[in-house]
Amino acid sequence: MEQWSGKIAVVTGASTGIGAEICKKLVASGMIVIGLARRENKLKELAVTLKGESGEFHYFRVDLCQEENILEAFKWIKQTFKCIDVLVNNAGVAKNADLLKGDTADWKLMFDTNVIGMSICTKEAVRVMKECSIEKGHIININSLLGHIQAPEFLSNIAMYGATKFSVTAITGNLRQLIGKEKLPIRVTSISPGVVDTDMPKAAHVPVPGGLLKGEDIADALLYVLGAPQHVNVAELILLPSENKIK
Repeated sequence: MEQWSGKIAVVTGASTGIGAEICKKLVASGMIVIGLARRENKLKELAVTLKGESGEFHYFRVDLCQEENILEAFKWIKQTFKCIDVLVNNAGVAKNADLLKGDTADWKLMFDTNVIGMSICTKEAVRVMKECSIEKGHIININSLLGHIQAPEFLSNIAMYGATKFSVTAITGNLRQLIGKEKLPIRVTSISPGVVDTDMPKAAHVPVPGGLLKGEDIADALLYVLGAPQHVNVAELILLPSENKIK
């Protein structure tokens, strides 16, 4: 990770769970991290926790359902830090809202956050990367196992969430194609975990068929992906707990 020391990383959904763990690992590795999230009080708490580490932590309150808010954040990042080297699209929402009984507002919230918001962040980050002529960059999308398989029956209540993650899989592949077409020095990775022990699956009433992953497991996987030699692009990484029973 020495190659990323002093570089700029933007992490969405940074206030708690996987996002907070990612911020901790990146700051400890010497990176300058900008956390984006809605809950400013949690971001402030994280900033206090990370004082004195090798790197730096800064934050900007962002609602990924508000495009103008996202654009404002990336404008501030460009003005303040001049460049972006790494983008981690981690923010996500899961709702207990299936196709037949789900609330339309919950569907829209999931797609606006998990797909549209992520796409706007990606578009803005790539624009900044191109403007500052980075030598190397990396975009990492925190996906889900449900972005690769149809939700089994016992997870049918969050199948619409799975649909948003299938979108993330498709968008990630397309982004890699576009980056290659423009010959930009930016790697693109999708990290797809099974159920992680955070507030999100609890709020969505997600049943756990086996063991749970921890937020730090995903953060460690992200460090592995970032630390790979520049000529190696880990395109997809699927993480499951050893006791996982989803086939």
